[in-house]
Amino acid sequence: MDHKKVASEVIKAVGKDNIVAAAHCATRLRLVLKDDSKVNQTALDNNDDIKGTFKTDGQYQVIIGPGDVNNVYDEFVKQTGVKEASTEDLKEIAQKGKKPNPIMAFVKLLSDIFVPLIPALVAGGLLMALNSFITSAGLFGPKSVVQMVPELKAVSEMIQVMASAPFIFLPIMVGFSAAKRFGANPFLGGVIGMMMTSPSLIDGHFWNLFGMHVSQTPYTYQVIPVLVAVWVLSILEKFFHKHLPTAVDFTFTPLLSVIITGFLTFIAIGPVMREVSNLITDGIVWLYNTTGAFGMGVFGAVYSPIVLTGLHQSFPAVEVQLISAFTAHHQGVGDFIFIVASMANVAQGAATFAITTLTKDKKMKGLSSSAGVSALLGITEPAIFGVNLKLKFPFFCALVGSCIASFVAGIFRVGAIALGSAGFLGFLSVNPKSIVVYIICELISFVIAFIVTFVYGKTHEQLVNPVPVAASEAQALEMKEDEKPIQKEGISLQNEVIAAPVNGTVKDLASVDDQVFSKKMMGDGAAIIPSDNTIYAPVSGKITVAYETKHAYGIQSDKGAEVLVHIGIDTVNLKGKHFESFVNQGQVVKKGDKLGTIDVDAVQKEGYDPTVMTVITNTANYIKVGHRKVDEIHHGDDFIKVIAHQ
Repeated sequence: MDHKKVASEVIKAVGKDNIVAAAHCATRLRLVLKDDSKVNQTALDNNDDIKGTFKTDGQYQVIIGPGDVNNVYDEFVKQTGVKEASTEDLKEIAQKGKKPNPIMAFVKLLSDIFVPLIPALVAGGLLMALNSFITSAGLFGPKSVVQMVPELKAVSEMIQVMASAPFIFLPIMVGFSAAKRFGANPFLGGVIGMMMTSPSLIDGHFWNLFGMHVSQTPYTYQVIPVLVAVWVLSILEKFFHKHLPTAVDFTFTPLLSVIITGFLTFIAIGPVMREVSNLITDGIVWLYNTTGAFGMGVFGAVYSPIVLTGLHQSFPAVEVQLISAFTAHHQGVGDFIFIVASMANVAQGAATFAITTLTKDKKMKGLSSSAGVSALLGITEPAIFGVNLKLKFPFFCALVGSCIASFVAGIFRVGAIALGSAGFLGFLSVNPKSIVVYIICELISFVIAFIVTFVYGKTHEQLVNPVPVAASEAQALEMKEDEKPIQKEGISLQNEVIAAPVNGTVKDLASVDDQVFSKKMMGDGAAIIPSDNTIYAPVSGKITVAYETKHAYGIQSDKGAEVLVHIGIDTVNLKGKHFESFVNQGQVVKKGDKLGTIDVDAVQKEGYDPTVMTVITNTANYIKVGHRKVDEIHHGDDFIKVIAHQ
């Protein structure tokens, strides 16, 4: 890479006079600009040396890659004369004078609490759907499966116990997750949830507390009461930690926090918040019943634009309420938000597939086909951001399909009884009686979105296949050369298995809370939530990146893989605090050698996510990159496999 040239091209694209401040981390330039609208986005998108761009927290970020970004930054500073800044300084500059957005802050709060609960709710909901298959009459004949095969009654009853557990004891899970998010002890949050779902509580009974009648109604299936209760717990716990002497803090802080929160919950918080919860649920159900199919159609037309704002991250909290209301009281049709999300996702995927058939660009064809498959399975970011919004018209064409399909689903009152994959596989989460209609609606969404996109694209060919600028023969040859697998310093790419760099829980890269990694701008790979503090070399090779901040390492494998081990999200802001490094740039290491350490607990207390990302930054040179689908992994275990040739 010509670092001077890349820096010059970035400066030209963003505007030299438009730059307020600049910094860099292990993978990207971080810029604060006066006016983001003045950026020549097309120039940056068409630059082969730039892996992507995005804006977050007032920063415009340009993805360069490990080993190159620091050199590009140095040239950037030389050419602009901008004062060098740390990432923490840049964050302060970006937020200076800006009021925090309370709506987005609340959305992120709900997302942080409910997203970790989704696997448990998916499992419970799908078990519920399975039991409905067994017990519902009319699906396979006039009688239910249990009536036709009485021996399955015990199986059905056991499945019902499994299915209802996550919803009955939902306050326990919410309490644990909310306490973690509010900065309280998660287990104390779980205790509050346990108190609110205790078998000792009997609906209709009261305690006589000094003349007050305190209801013993249990809070099973409830969300909002436990959220507020745990928030109060977190305030009390922090207060007592701060004011109690160290000698008694360990014993009396949990005691006082729990007992005060408990009394407040049963006397006031629980009854009041249960009414609020019921009003919200009743209001949503009323809105659905009142607007019906028309409301569903409008929702289908605006769902994808809502995704662009990030507000959809708050929907799981509402969906849990809808599912709980349907499960406990058969109120409403279930989760209609899931149905609309499914129609919208399939429509965006269909529009992306239409581009696959229209485009003549090999890169776009490959990107759109893979992104289309992902969208049909419920992950739309690659389709929306990588294809449809870049071309603009496919995104809006997809809204037509989503609108009509959601309208039809509203007519037949299709609802989900579980969270799951909002796409073609979503039928697993739908009320069994509505599965056929659901699939028909998905097909309607796909066909309409595909046809509208295809017809518009066919009649506006220049939008899909712009006339290329004439290139010289030498440039053409150079372009063909660029398509060949890169060989660095005589290294020929080989099939290779990259080891896990740390002990912990495996996490898909797509779920990492940093879009540079989740959208795989740096390449494919996987992540690990560390359960240990030591980071090990995942391959044998040479250290190409070893930053002073000690939060990232780049390794050129002996077999050709360019591996980035990035420790934590935004941990560059810690400037090496809580990290230790044992290697230097240029050093040769063997697989399993210690690279460094991270104090996981200390990093979390500082408010940072310690997730360790392992990314193959030269993914484009491989036929396939994939990781092991396991829950827990030990350092040195086979983790990521790269295929260079069959």
